[in-house]
Amino acid sequence: MLKSKTITIAGGTGFLGQVLIEYLKTRVKHIYVLSRNYKPNSKQVTYLIWDGKSQGPWIAALESSEVLINLSGKSVDCRYTPKNKKAIIASRVASTRALGVAMHHCKTPPELWINASTGTIYEHSESTPMDENNGRLGNSFSEEVAKRWEKTFFDFYIKDVRQVAIRIAIVLGRKGGALQPIKAISKLGLGGQQGNGNQQISWLHEEDFARAVAFIITHPDQEGVFNLAAPLPIRNRHFMEKIRAILNVPLGINLPKPLLELGAALIKTETELLLKSRYVQPKRLLQAGFRHKFTSPELALKDLLT
Repeated sequence: MLKSKTITIAGGTGFLGQVLIEYLKTRVKHIYVLSRNYKPNSKQVTYLIWDGKSQGPWIAALESSEVLINLSGKSVDCRYTPKNKKAIIASRVASTRALGVAMHHCKTPPELWINASTGTIYEHSESTPMDENNGRLGNSFSEEVAKRWEKTFFDFYIKDVRQVAIRIAIVLGRKGGALQPIKAISKLGLGGQQGNGNQQISWLHEEDFARAVAFIITHPDQEGVFNLAAPLPIRNRHFMEKIRAILNVPLGINLPKPLLELGAALIKTETELLLKSRYVQPKRLLQAGFRHKFTSPELALKDLLT
């Protein structure tokens, strides 16, 4: 039962962390949040300072917790310069390693350790679904980051601790995440397809993200790798069409790859975030009995945009 659980969330002040805290704070006993940024405590949530790499007094929170969730990692919404690449890798590997070392030093470590990963670990695919058993892992920079992240996590073995890596699809949220900038450009009339529009978008409503994490917590027989995504991906062109329809914006100018490359350079990001085709299937989650609340893009977008 969730009500009996005390949970520690590392990196809990980001978008996904705040979604998870909002969902869990009235459903669990208490939440400790490890963060570089101070936030005032509440009755349900205690914030503890950590730098994402070093040991410290925050380890005491692990002794009091049944669950550890690590969501730490520098945003990939940046240019892939050598400096940024190093920081992206280090933020994920260092935080995972620091938590693993802390777990080893705990007299009573949490019984479950959930570590974030990403659906981007799979290679570009427009037609072949990628599940946990048959998905092909890619070799680009972002895919290699994901592989190193998971290797660091699973290289740790702590007796009697269940370990789960969650390969998270694009989470659609009301106040954060990828949907908000897409909503903004759509209102400006720039909400046409990106590139050729054929790329698959694997997505997940923010509530189903939190529900899936809670499901894993309450099913002690589940461990290993889980894809966190909705069952039905959608092609980019159809996704943008649905957003325009919900927002009642008739015009949607298409953005071809050369224009996207120019725009990405200007705002210091990478076109991969828009052009990579992610065809992620939550096979293990469905087999374990999880049922999504938002099963179609229409349901999710109407809930979040209206």
